[in-house]
Amino acid sequence: MLARAIAATPWGIEARPVQVEVDVQNGMPQVQIVGLADAAVRESRERVRAAIKNCGFDLPPRSVIINLAPADLRKEGNHLDLAIALALLAGYGHLPQEALLGRLLCGELGLDGAIRSVRGGLAIADLGHRLGVREVLLPAQNAPEASALGSVPVIPLSGLAEAIQHLLGSAPLAGVSPPAFAADLGTHVPDLSEVRGQEMAKRALEVAAAGGHNLLFMGPPGSGKTMLARRLPGLLPPLSLGEAIAVTKIHSLVAEEPPAGLMHHRPFRSPHTGTSTAGMIGGGSNPRPGEASLAHNGVLFLDELPEFRRDTLEALRQPLEEGFVTVVRARARLIFPARFSLLAAMNPCPCGHLGDPRYDCRCPPPLVERYRGRVSGPLLDRIDLHVEVPAVSLKELRSSAGESTERVAGRIASARTVQLERFGRAKDTPNNATMGPEALRRHCTVDPAGRTLLDAAFEKLGLSARALDRVLKVARTIADLAGSAEIRASHLAEAIQYRSLDRRVPR
Repeated sequence: MLARAIAATPWGIEARPVQVEVDVQNGMPQVQIVGLADAAVRESRERVRAAIKNCGFDLPPRSVIINLAPADLRKEGNHLDLAIALALLAGYGHLPQEALLGRLLCGELGLDGAIRSVRGGLAIADLGHRLGVREVLLPAQNAPEASALGSVPVIPLSGLAEAIQHLLGSAPLAGVSPPAFAADLGTHVPDLSEVRGQEMAKRALEVAAAGGHNLLFMGPPGSGKTMLARRLPGLLPPLSLGEAIAVTKIHSLVAEEPPAGLMHHRPFRSPHTGTSTAGMIGGGSNPRPGEASLAHNGVLFLDELPEFRRDTLEALRQPLEEGFVTVVRARARLIFPARFSLLAAMNPCPCGHLGDPRYDCRCPPPLVERYRGRVSGPLLDRIDLHVEVPAVSLKELRSSAGESTERVAGRIASARTVQLERFGRAKDTPNNATMGPEALRRHCTVDPAGRTLLDAAFEKLGLSARALDRVLKVARTIADLAGSAEIRASHLAEAIQYRSLDRRVPR
């Protein structure tokens, strides 16, 4: 007897449909799985047979062929166990074929019939919506995230016997209600008022958060670079529902445990300096998202920037410029979203004390040049704000607390609201940092005094055309924070100073 069921397998950040076909015939007892299955899928034969037996069903020895279509799509992981088991039961006549029609089935089976979680519950539910199925049957652990779309009923399952009873109609299960979405206002992050001194760095952090700009801190060890960086997520506006769905979809495909519903806070990723290129931007035989995509709609913090591999840093050029990563393989071309705010920190020299009045730097100029040269000019060109973070004095350490995260975030939220109104909530231009050439010409006009200032900066600082555009975008953000509809010379002057960090080595 021939039986069919619909399942899914992860592919990039999406889920691809897999038709599970089971043919049960008289003949030499055997179970064959065909259709480009990896080792985990092939091993499902033993898990499925044990689970079915322990649920009280007898499968007499037969010749069984399990086909996973399409045949040219590589199937990996544990997603297909449930669909194989139910199609096998239908092939043996224990379930009517009609019970499997219009249902998307995913889940890993334990030997006792328990249904365990899989990766990508939200992507599977999105696939079910696009396929127009009437139900998506998923492990109970995946149901909270999968139900967030609210576009297709999600049935939570804890065991194979429970799934069978639901399909037979003897004990139907209710779908999970979509969880109420309440944006996280950043109460879990440390407060900006805990940072003493560093007023210029705090201001740069505010500008970067208000416009979605990239930011580089350079300063000696202990000056507060990492402390400042970890306060950026609390300054950013809360995730919208659409952003939360996009973030959850990415994280649910790589997380060891499925998210308990939608993610409510912006990602803050801080990869180790030894991270490979594939780990940073994604890749593998069956490509998965990397740190750049895991930081989508959030912050990617690269501490000790020159210590990262050169090829790993250079791979960030595309996402910094375009907001996505393209991974090309022989069988497919995948696009991972990666629109993040890059926040980087580095020492001024290998010992870290160049320009620090408290210590003598013993690094010779050629060594300093080689150290700074690990970060290429094209990559630095894509970072909007370059800020020096000097050592903090004892007087500053003992000074009173500055502005709180809540107060600064209020100004940032007002500036972001102005940008949303300016760009009409366009997905490709959510903030000033993502403005294209046309938007730049329309919204970043300057008066004659500002033009003179820009021309002088272009010649004196040796700015590239890209750097000049980024100065205008930063100036637009500074004007938004000031509540000004026009970019004034004072706004341009502040934006220019964030590009004037001298990379030359003192002699």
